[in-house]
Amino acid sequence: MGKEKLKGWLKSKPQSFHEWLDGRKIDEVECVVSDIAGIARGKTMPARKFTRQERLFLPNSIFYQTITGSYAEVEGIKDQWTESDMLLTPDMSTATSSPWTGDVTLQVIHDITSLDGEPIGLSPRNVLKRVLSYYQKEGWQPVVAPELEFYLTSPNPDPGKPIEPQIGRTGRKVVGRQAYSMSAVDEYGSVIDDIYDFTEAQGFEIDTIIQEGGAGQIEINLQHGNPVELADQVFYYKRLIREAAMRHNCFATFMAKPMQDEPGSAMHIHQSVVDAKTGNNVFSDRDGNPTDLFYGFIAGQQQHLTSVFCMLAPYVNSYRRFVPDDSAPTNLEWSRDNRTTGLRIPVSSAQSRRVENRVAGMDCNPYLALAASLASGFVGMKHGLKPRDAITGEAFDSEFTVPRSLMGALDLFNQDNELTEMLGEDFCRLYHAIKVSESDEFLQVISPWERNHLLLNV
Repeated sequence: MGKEKLKGWLKSKPQSFHEWLDGRKIDEVECVVSDIAGIARGKTMPARKFTRQERLFLPNSIFYQTITGSYAEVEGIKDQWTESDMLLTPDMSTATSSPWTGDVTLQVIHDITSLDGEPIGLSPRNVLKRVLSYYQKEGWQPVVAPELEFYLTSPNPDPGKPIEPQIGRTGRKVVGRQAYSMSAVDEYGSVIDDIYDFTEAQGFEIDTIIQEGGAGQIEINLQHGNPVELADQVFYYKRLIREAAMRHNCFATFMAKPMQDEPGSAMHIHQSVVDAKTGNNVFSDRDGNPTDLFYGFIAGQQQHLTSVFCMLAPYVNSYRRFVPDDSAPTNLEWSRDNRTTGLRIPVSSAQSRRVENRVAGMDCNPYLALAASLASGFVGMKHGLKPRDAITGEAFDSEFTVPRSLMGALDLFNQDNELTEMLGEDFCRLYHAIKVSESDEFLQVISPWERNHLLLNV
């Protein structure tokens, strides 16, 4: 990667990025990848070294770590503990700023391959690309638009204490149940301003930003586009939002259920599929009516999302979000313009007809959540599956059919041979082992509820 090639790539970046750069010399480059949890891992180096770097390596052990930093034992994958090197190659289309740093710093997401150039199947970004390859063989191109929900909270340096809402500009703790309130957003307007500034400096574009139902809960909607590009953006957004919050003495958390009496945070995924040659939405026919492929996609998600639910709700805390009558769906029913269903069909034109997956949590790895959701829809399209009838009325009154716990979801994982093939067998074994390890670690912790209700009563 020479200096001239780097300059050539940067010329293609949006004007807002160049306004941030403002002719300044780039000091450092962060070479990053996503691990299984979605944490950014990699190496930082001086820009001059990056431009002459021939090869960059990381050990494959980064994919075996649990969220606590321990390592999972995985059966059936050879050479797990040799920590073999993986080759990192910069994807310069992802080059963007790190505007919160003191130096002029770039971030670049890297492709991950073996030393022979074969994609590493354990990489979440490669898992998503693998799923998209099935669509490409059919001449289809998925289009997605994620919605990001998160909380701004008071700093919580003591994990033993409950998380508290942030103090707003009025000097009072912000309150919940104020969805779409403009005043509620203004309570932490300085954080929002920095989020906007960082977003522009990175060359991204926010569609809308709103107050959600929880105390200090924000939702950011992104523009629709290519699944890999949007997963890259979510990966970047999580970091920039945390950095913006830290500037104002608060935390930004993407935990699915951070506060007991507040609603959880989701990553709703709007999904459509277009013909790769014509760009026409295959969910609509020439007359604007829904097609068999549209119904097949819905049916695939109804029948297969439970098999990969642990990728949409990846932690023990994730399942605290699925509470009836508290915004999160508890089944995979579908309906038009109905936010109580797990699969919602938004009001749209025929060209924009899409399926909104409302079950994915914001604590997911965006690459893996998109891969799981799109793989489920693909199976339904490919096999011409038929969905259940659309429901009318409130879906919270319907049967609770999503998994109730991480272990319950893991019991269903790897049982769907078609999805296992699409995601990759080695990846599925690894993911299952990591989640079992995390669940086992959680069971070693005695909670305040247990001490309060069991200590002297049983």
